Amino acid sequence: MRLRNVKNKEEIMDNSSYLIKDYYDLKGNWKKLFKNDNPIYIEIGMGKGKFIIENAIKYPDINFIGIEKYDSVVAKALQKIPNNLNNLVMIRCNALDIDKVFDHEIDHIYLNFSDPWPKTRHHLRRLSSKVFLEKYDYIFKNENIIEMRTDNRDLFEYSLVSFSEYGYTLNNVSLDYHKDNAPDITTEYEDRFTKDGLPIYYLLCTRKPLKKRK
Repeated sequence: MRLRNVKNKEEIMDNSSYLIKDYYDLKGNWKKLFKNDNPIYIEIGMGKGKFIIENAIKYPDINFIGIEKYDSVVAKALQKIPNNLNNLVMIRCNALDIDKVFDHEIDHIYLNFSDPWPKTRHHLRRLSSKVFLEKYDYIFKNENIIEMRTDNRDLFEYSLVSFSEYGYTLNNVSLDYHKDNAPDITTEYEDRFTKDGLPIYYLLCTRKPLKKRK
C-alpha cells in the first residue's frame, strides 16, 4: 500500500476528540470510555475509515474502535467522522500490541483487506496467523467472532487453514462475496476491487471462549 503523506496530520490528530492517545491506560476499562455496556467491535487495519464509520452510524447500540498504525491514514479517517458520533473512537496502534490494549472486552473483530505479506518468511505477520490468533484469545470477552474480507486468494486460503487448525468453526465462507451477499457497507479497497470486477473473499468464523487467565 502506497501511503500519501497528510501534511497537517499531527494537527488533525491532536485536535480530534475521536482519537484516543492513552489507550494502554484503558485496558480493561473501555466500557467506561463509552459510558455503556454495549458490545465492542474492532476493526484492525481500518484504512481510511469508511467501513467502521458507516457501521457506527448504522448501529448506534454497538461501540466501534478503529485501529490503524499509520499517521496519515488515521488523519484521513478522522476527517470523515461526523459530529456527535458517540459510539466510535480510533487509536493509532500496531496490531502486535493488541493484547496490551484490551483485556477480555471485545465482542467482534473485523479483518478487512489486511496486508497479505506474500513472502513465506513473513506469513506470521499476517493478522490471521497463529501469532495473532493467540493474542485475540486475550481480548475477546466471550465467544471469539472474526469476520474477514480480502481480495488476495493466497491470504484467504492461508487464513482458512489457520483458523481451522486453531479451533475456529468456519460458519460462512464465500469465494465471491458480492455475488453471494451484496453487502451494504464496504471498504474503500472493496469498492475499487469490485469496480474492476475482482472477487471478494469472505469468511465468518467463531470459536468457543477459553478460560480466562487468573
